Amino acid sequence: MQEFAAGTAASLPVGDAVLTSERYVPGAAGDPDVRIKIYEPKVKNGPLPGVLYIHGGGYILGSADMMDPALQYLVSEIECVIVSVDYRLAPEHPFPAPLEDCYAALQWFSENAEELGSDSSRIAVVGPSAGGGLTAAVSLLARDRNGPSILFQMPLYPMLDDRIITKSSNEITDDRVWSKAKTQLAWEMYLGEQGEASPYAAPARAADLSGLPPTYTCVGDLDPFRDETIDYVLRLTQAGVPTEFHLYPGCFHGCEEYFPSAEISQRMIQEYHAALKRALHN
Repeated sequence: MQEFAAGTAASLPVGDAVLTSERYVPGAAGDPDVRIKIYEPKVKNGPLPGVLYIHGGGYILGSADMMDPALQYLVSEIECVIVSVDYRLAPEHPFPAPLEDCYAALQWFSENAEELGSDSSRIAVVGPSAGGGLTAAVSLLARDRNGPSILFQMPLYPMLDDRIITKSSNEITDDRVWSKAKTQLAWEMYLGEQGEASPYAAPARAADLSGLPPTYTCVGDLDPFRDETIDYVLRLTQAGVPTEFHLYPGCFHGCEEYFPSAEISQRMIQEYHAALKRALHN
């Protein structure tokens, strides 16, 4: 995970106009403080929109450090303040620990946006893969707890369904990237000893998607999560949630991180950056 994230970052032009810092913010009641990383422009012309970024890694891998240059680049591209969550990982910390860490970071960001030179009414939640699953789950949790306002959500090729029942999750099994066996293992670690998964653990199980933020998502047609992403998009649309969706031909899971210089990867990155910029600045 860290290796291909580094590859992505190495391909992006990064200037010295972005400040990076870290701090610990209060976790949920009884939980430890949550480490976050903050990326912000050195010069701000008024309050900027915010992005809560949730890294991927199957709920079991990764850290907030692995996308440093990529998020610095995103700050300069989008003109925003980013808070990236170093959430606890399964199996040592199964559900709901990772989700509660992300939600605690969202609450802190919303409450302290002014201190960061950000606008609490313009916060988006963004994440790829398992970070996409957590993005969808944070949006559900914020809706159901009457929590912080989320302007926009961007779950990229998200890991949403623990049941592994779709055609793509069973037929697309390339071990070099992400296979059915890896999906099964990751879900087992994330869910721990609980029985049927909560919709906050596996958002594909949520019965009601109404009232969620406007959404952008994408997936490759060779991604095991293709069909659960398409189903999520369909259900969001039926629930009245404004939703934009892109299906990329010939793309596997996380292709823009493995091969960031490829034309299709560049197009994918440019299109989701453009969608985020439109949502935050229009």
